[in-house]
Amino acid sequence: MSTNEIATRDDQAAVATNQTHTAPEPTAGSTALMAWAQEADLAYQMAQKLANTSFVPATLRGKPGDITAAILAGSELGLKPMATLKSIDVIQGTPALRAHAMRAVVQKQGHQIELVESTPERCVLRGRRKDADNWQTVEWTTARASQLGLISKPEWKKQPQTMLVARATGELCRLIASDALHGMPYVAEELGGVAHAELVPDKAPLSVAALTVPVSTPAGGTADYSVERETEPDATSDGAWDEDAADNSTDWPETTQPGSAA
Repeated sequence: MSTNEIATRDDQAAVATNQTHTAPEPTAGSTALMAWAQEADLAYQMAQKLANTSFVPATLRGKPGDITAAILAGSELGLKPMATLKSIDVIQGTPALRAHAMRAVVQKQGHQIELVESTPERCVLRGRRKDADNWQTVEWTTARASQLGLISKPEWKKQPQTMLVARATGELCRLIASDALHGMPYVAEELGGVAHAELVPDKAPLSVAALTVPVSTPAGGTADYSVERETEPDATSDGAWDEDAADNSTDWPETTQPGSAA
């Protein structure tokens, strides 16, 4: 073998060795994606164990894939897995926070929300961003709800005060802290018309303590002081959404329609 052939062979071997040992280092983006994939895998394992338990709402029960997505979405909002399952509903394919959970997410970021007035006919909420001076005020009335055709819906007939608070919550949170909602700007009560039975006293700050009010005590019975009494949306026996039973036609907020500019 000639000297030139030996030199060529050695050069080729050196190039192959360098190619073997110079694999590109992972970027910050790929590292974050790998970490997210690992988190998603763990969430799915958790979802499989929880899927058929009573801790999972009817719209997610028996659906580990949807539960996984909810847990991951809740994580981005700062919610722990079990809190997420009581905070997010999927209404006609759209994930939405319950009103109490949306206020919690916004308040956790340091923004302020106050209840000014709450009656079965009128709700006034005000809020302001952290470190801001100006307050934003939102008012929802039964007259406004009637213009949108909401008053005839079952939950509006049964719990108008709760539904007014939910509508005001969604509108106010979008005004003062849309960045805190991470693409989940609607409350479940806005989309599905299902109330989660928050009991809100008149003229009190919206907080966990304020939402804890006694229910009337039946004769010879004991008062119920639960913070929140929830009613699950009607569902079929296999967990599928039953629109006829629940009357869950979607009522998008009047000022912002999906897919349009705010």
